[in-house]
Amino acid sequence: MTKNSINICVGLTLCLGLLLSCGNNKPKSNRTDTYASGVCSFTCDDSFSPIIGEQIDIFERMYPTAKVKPIYTDEIDAVNKLMTEKVWLAITTRRFTPKEQKNLEDRKFLPRAIPLAYDGLALIINNSNPDSCLSVKDIKLILSGKAKNWKDIFPDSKLGEFDVVFDNAKSSTVHYCADSILGGKPINSPNITAVKKSEEVINYVSSHPNALGVIGSNWLNDKRDSTNVTFKKNIRVVAVSRLDKATVINSWKPYQYYIYNGNYPLVRTIYAMLNDPRNGLPWGFASFLQSPKGQLIFFKAGLLPARGQLNVREVNVNQN
Repeated sequence: MTKNSINICVGLTLCLGLLLSCGNNKPKSNRTDTYASGVCSFTCDDSFSPIIGEQIDIFERMYPTAKVKPIYTDEIDAVNKLMTEKVWLAITTRRFTPKEQKNLEDRKFLPRAIPLAYDGLALIINNSNPDSCLSVKDIKLILSGKAKNWKDIFPDSKLGEFDVVFDNAKSSTVHYCADSILGGKPINSPNITAVKKSEEVINYVSSHPNALGVIGSNWLNDKRDSTNVTFKKNIRVVAVSRLDKATVINSWKPYQYYIYNGNYPLVRTIYAMLNDPRNGLPWGFASFLQSPKGQLIFFKAGLLPARGQLNVREVNVNQN
């Protein structure tokens, strides 16, 4: 069967995974929250605000005496607040570094980084742009500044210079591009635009024909489509290839199935970074995110749950 004649449906069977933590010599605190009640704040990378907002809504309905307050910010600020005991939970795309781990353990904390889900880092372009396939090699050339114009990648392009736009100069998307795509080297494209939030990336790309936006895929799904195969209509999502020359046949978009089978190359893990010495509400919310209900919410938003068992079926679609 050809690629165009197959509609891949993904079913999800979820497994319960509540994690508990205990330890001695815990730092003193005047907190009054419990595992399922009270009030707490936590930090979260802004690129995950849509899906975390949905998680909070369901969690607070289940536990009416609990109130969790998100602080949507960049990843650097999110972890800094965790390290300085301003919050006890951070939702990010990285684990603790060895230095951070040792620092907290020396202070009698028990830091944990728990995988929650997998998110495809999506590249988006204006609807008028006809060139919708890029290779990882092409992306490296663009981000390093070696390819400055669209014609450097697509000789027939008439779009002029690349206009690369990120959600925030300190966001997890910038960190991923520098670390995972450029191998730790800085982003040196001369035409970088940094807005403040992920939603602004979509708006910017929608109104700039030569723009290339970098954004978490959880922002892209059309909420009216329960199958997670329809992206927002006002932009186009780039298909990405691991091979040096990207074609329609060897390039893939950040659908759940292509994240699951490894075809889509730009994937990052979402973690709950915990430093809660009391096993209180931050632990309760993090455990909910791993529970069947929390994992199902990730799944319905188009992400790949970290603790789910996937059942994949191929369905023939008649082309009339």
